[in-house]
Amino acid sequence: MIYLHIFWAFFVANLLGYGGGPSTIPLIQNEVVQHYGWMTNKEFGDLLAMANVLPGPIATKMGGYIGYEVGGVFGSILALFATIGPSAIAVILLFAFQSRFKDALQIKWMTRSVQPVIAILLAVLAYQFLLSAFESMGWLHLILLAAGSYVAMEKIKIHPAVVIVASLFYGGIFLSHI
Repeated sequence: MIYLHIFWAFFVANLLGYGGGPSTIPLIQNEVVQHYGWMTNKEFGDLLAMANVLPGPIATKMGGYIGYEVGGVFGSILALFATIGPSAIAVILLFAFQSRFKDALQIKWMTRSVQPVIAILLAVLAYQFLLSAFESMGWLHLILLAAGSYVAMEKIKIHPAVVIVASLFYGGIFLSHI
């Protein structure tokens, strides 16, 4: 039964996650943390941070890891298939209609109407991570990391990957006791 749950959790999240990684992350979080309870919100946040550091699509890295943790190698393979399956099926089935309907007003309106929903889901996820970060490390470290990241990326123009790695080192040095 666990394999069915693994498949269904990632298939549904990626089927409904229109727009790629950013829109599927809150859906995966809902399935993995709230619905099935396979990990805590903090563990999910840590996994998301690590998935952002590594190259490649975020959803597939998260699916592979969570699938492995919950169901071993077969669980990992199943989660990966469920993650890429909806997109692959949609591409194959809808390829013929792409050129015919790409400029249709209804398609443009559908795309625009989904964007605010994705923004709200990401805002809720960010708020949950903010609360989780505050609970685990306190305001001082949270403000230092947030302000330092903002200055590094927006003012000094350091690449986000470098800021993420630097934040990981900061956490390893100053927050490893938590």
